[in-house]
Amino acid sequence: MSVSHVTTHVLDTGSGKPAAGIAVTLHLLDGEQWVQLATGSTDADGRIKELGPDRLSSGTYRLGFNTGAYFAATGTGTFFPEVTLTFLVDGAQAHYHVPLLLSPYAYSTYRGS
Repeated sequence: MSVSHVTTHVLDTGSGKPAAGIAVTLHLLDGEQWVQLATGSTDADGRIKELGPDRLSSGTYRLGFNTGAYFAATGTGTFFPEVTLTFLVDGAQAHYHVPLLLSPYAYSTYRGS
């Protein structure tokens, strides 16, 4: 199985479990327009290993997480119905892992490995 150039992992820090079933989109900034490249959904382990192509050109990208639907499905209220993470890709780098640590009223991220 090939792994895409960008992967993600969502952990629900409020429940202490992986966040399964979160819809995620990958976009590229093309001039002043965002162009959708891929969509996916987190698996039972909260991961998406195949989101978009195995190589991306250098540029500005964003991941959009539909956190509102996830929390609604768990019967949990949230302040953040959507999380958008914008980041830079250097096409020469082999891989980008962009994790999301999520709770109903906070989130954080970092450049993973």
